[in-house]
Amino acid sequence: MRKRSRILSRSIGIALVLAAGAPARGGAEMDDEAARAADRGLEWLAARQAADGSWGDARQPRNTAITSFVLLAFMARGHLPGQGKYGPEVARGARFLVAASRPDGYLVGPSGGTMYCHGMATLALAELWGMTGDDAIRPVLIKAVDLIVRCQNPEGGWRYEPAPTGADISVTIMQVMALRAAKGAGLHVPDSTLARAIRYIKGRHHAPSGGFGYQDPAGPPGFARSAAGVCALQLAGAYDADEIPRAITYLKENFNTREHFWYGHYYAAHALHQVGGREWDDWYARIRGLLLSKQGPAGDWPDESLDGQPVGPVYQTSIAVIILATPGSLLPIYQS
Repeated sequence: MRKRSRILSRSIGIALVLAAGAPARGGAEMDDEAARAADRGLEWLAARQAADGSWGDARQPRNTAITSFVLLAFMARGHLPGQGKYGPEVARGARFLVAASRPDGYLVGPSGGTMYCHGMATLALAELWGMTGDDAIRPVLIKAVDLIVRCQNPEGGWRYEPAPTGADISVTIMQVMALRAAKGAGLHVPDSTLARAIRYIKGRHHAPSGGFGYQDPAGPPGFARSAAGVCALQLAGAYDADEIPRAITYLKENFNTREHFWYGHYYAAHALHQVGGREWDDWYARIRGLLLSKQGPAGDWPDESLDGQPVGPVYQTSIAVIILATPGSLLPIYQS
């Protein structure tokens, strides 16, 4: 009954948003051209799902992080197990993530991975659990959340390995998003864990520029890590943090970065969506125009010249769809 009621409630919410064209926190909406582009991207992604339900590329096959980005893209357009044109693909992807859980809760699957992969997979499962109430997800999600909590290091952050050793802002934001999604879905997340994460993130703020550093705040700031910093502070509840306005200015001044372009803009869109108002409206118009100009004839985003390092069209296409679909706010994490 719980699963059915969650799906019914969520279905009504999705239908109302899609029917009304409800705007996000600002006035920016997903227009027909952006919707068509996103749906062409989903069609391209659906055709590239592996037999075991995963997505990846030649460099990273059967990857839990890439699979999670793709699932978030489908969910951002209203596709869920048993709901929507791509419900079967989402269901198979969800089963892959559940099967990827190791005995200790680490969600990296047979191909291995890092806490990047674990954080993304936990986020995707938390969103799925919150939207469907699927009983197969809950025990896996609980173990995944517990692993994140116990792997937080004394500074309040996380690093590549599932151990409370080092920390950096990039891996930390992955875990914060996962924890926030799990908390929003109704699972217990200690307030102290998020409080320590806020202190760690604030400690990476690079005051001269307004951006955020990777590990050392005195080091050079970066676009992706600054977008992650703003996003994490907001998701952890620090909506009025003094660091946010200057970081937003830094992001606007560095919009055309090639340093982790896709990863950075995934977080930047989320961060500006949380800020709302004119800041979000202007940002969405700018990133929408760029993404529409870069979509390939097959429906994917194949151009790797935007990023300073090759990341692959499956990864790029999933992020492009998520960004374009952000105004719809169908993912619970965007409603936080």
